[in-house]
Amino acid sequence: MTSPLNTANLDALGQRLGHEALTTLVRLCPEVRAAAPERQEAACAAMRAKVGVALDELLTDAKAAPWLAHVAFTTAVLTLAHEGIRVIKGA
Repeated sequence: MTSPLNTANLDALGQRLGHEALTTLVRLCPEVRAAAPERQEAACAAMRAKVGVALDELLTDAKAAPWLAHVAFTTAVLTLAHEGIRVIKGA
């Protein structure tokens, strides 16, 4: 039997993932600061659209190899930031 999912922990994970992804987006793509608000919102929308897949992969990888959970988290952060960068750069 599997244990029920702790939604408070999942919410905290999602909040941290979002914060780290946005921070990484700005660090890797500083031109986001000068982008039009519509382009910034499009970048955020692209990141939000990818979050489900990134979070599923993060949880799967962390469950399979808990000792590499920090690597799985970093991968999820970079996956989301990449989506934002792709939009900002017009790729």
